[in-house]
Amino acid sequence: MSERVIVLVEDNADDEELTLRALRKSNISNRVVVARDGAEALDYLLMRGQHDGRDQREVPQVVLLDLKLPKVDGLEVLRALRADPRTKALPIVILTSSAEDQDVIAGYRLGANSYIRKPVDFTQFVEAVRQLGLYWLVLNQPLP
Repeated sequence: MSERVIVLVEDNADDEELTLRALRKSNISNRVVVARDGAEALDYLLMRGQHDGRDQREVPQVVLLDLKLPKVDGLEVLRALRADPRTKALPIVILTSSAEDQDVIAGYRLGANSYIRKPVDFTQFVEAVRQLGLYWLVLNQPLP
């Protein structure tokens, strides 16, 4: 049986903790794999580098992708994931503080499934994460 994980790609420790707290508060119990830069995210998702040979039954249910990342930025991560047949259909939600129109446009053009600007208020953020979890982990029908 496959384990459905959430991949959180976030370099800011405070935002990482905030997201993990919001997931717990929303009773989302899926295991969360955290990548702290774009290169680490690509290695995990494309099963290369230190993640070469990882358990293939560990299937990401959704990727929560920040844009402003060290090493490889979020848009490049998105481009690489959409170019690989193994991750081409993987649900990717951009979860970022960027409200720049060019980031929103580029994200959708590169194949993001959704673009969500992180609310500053924790209560709003928890509600946004709860709705994300409800949709992507419960309602959405993943590829078999």
